[in-house]
Amino acid sequence: MFFPFSKKFRFRELNEAQLAYLIIFPSVVILLCVIFYPIIYTFYLSFHKMFLTQPGRVPFIGLKNYIRFFHSSFFWNALLRTAYFAFLSVGMELILGLGIALLLNQNLIGSKFLRVSIMIPWAIPTVVIGIMWKWIYNANYGALNGLLFSLGIIPKYQAWLAKPFIAMNFVIIADVWHMTPFVVLIFLASLAVLPKALYEAAKIDGASAWKCFKSITLPLLTPAILVVLVFRTVEAFKVFDIIYVMTRGGPANATQVINYYTYLETFSYLHFGRGSALSFIISAIVLIIALIYIKLLYKGIEYY
Repeated sequence: MFFPFSKKFRFRELNEAQLAYLIIFPSVVILLCVIFYPIIYTFYLSFHKMFLTQPGRVPFIGLKNYIRFFHSSFFWNALLRTAYFAFLSVGMELILGLGIALLLNQNLIGSKFLRVSIMIPWAIPTVVIGIMWKWIYNANYGALNGLLFSLGIIPKYQAWLAKPFIAMNFVIIADVWHMTPFVVLIFLASLAVLPKALYEAAKIDGASAWKCFKSITLPLLTPAILVVLVFRTVEAFKVFDIIYVMTRGGPANATQVINYYTYLETFSYLHFGRGSALSFIISAIVLIIALIYIKLLYKGIEYY
């Protein structure tokens, strides 16, 4: 029996563009509901004074939430801690990741097994990483204290995460251990496609290994280095989970990065307006950093 308005008939009447729009329409609706509506509502809250302890009262205050943070020493201190965390963690991951990738690229005995096993830290959830390293640093039964004490380096067990400067650096070590495999993976993929003819020509000319690395490997890896910088710097500026698990921003706010400060304003102090404003400030900072890196990335790709 023929139905002139059946689905089969109606789809035949649509051209390719109309069919494409029809197919992606449900996804667009879901994105609008799940992503864009919360963003718009958060942006709306950032211009209002909203305390959860005062329901029903949401007065418009303009840019006061934003101005408040730019005049706050807590904000600038948290931003400096975040920049310190990002600079050290990304720098160490870049150096270690490149060194490990160069070593694994030599096809030595057991290199295939190492390529697989080195990905394990990256595959472990960040919360688990934080708990594991918190146990390692534990003042009473931590593995680090046990090792250093048995070697005679320290006279007694130390509460590492109770010391402000040491706590931040030890959290950075945990993050570097967790994310270095990602950097290794990026560099290994880039090293695999480098032209071997350039290295053969350099060896014929008598170039040393260091000269080959400096003049061939490093310049050709520039796009990969910039990709790592983009992803890892943006992620480092958004760090929260490992800080929350290991130190809760302490001791004495020594590890209170900008994202943790946002969490405190929103969910601890229940200042939803301030938390919304702070989240958009962070987004603007991350966007600026990403745009700078992407501009450098495209310049590197065009050059090479």
